Amino acid sequence: MSTVADKLAKKSTHKTPAKQVRLRLVYIDFWSAVKLSFLAAVALAIVTVVSYFLLYLVVAATLLPRLDEFFTSFTDGGATLSQYVGLPQVMAFAAIIAILNLVVITVLGAVMAGIYNLAVKVTGGLLVGFTSN
Repeated sequence: MSTVADKLAKKSTHKTPAKQVRLRLVYIDFWSAVKLSFLAAVALAIVTVVSYFLLYLVVAATLLPRLDEFFTSFTDGGATLSQYVGLPQVMAFAAIIAILNLVVITVLGAVMAGIYNLAVKVTGGLLVGFTSN
């Protein structure tokens, strides 16, 4: 008498041949590359702003009071470092860096897609292989 487990064991010993598919990437759509690089740049901009904020919180809690005393000793109490390095200034700087990175990364994504599309005419494209295993 044969059970379901025996039938499944017999099926698992039979191996199917692995099928291989080879595809050649011969074109990258320009607008798709721009959209993808823009989304990656937005993610990096968010990470940049959050990391500047967290870094400011750590520096403000640990180093800023000591640096403020050191800076005040040079200026004879006329100016403090916290006047120039506050949360609004740090966040404005982080926003400027994030916007610049957004523009640069988006343009680089478009340029790289164009360069790849030109290089494909010489090299024939990128060959990618897939198997069913």
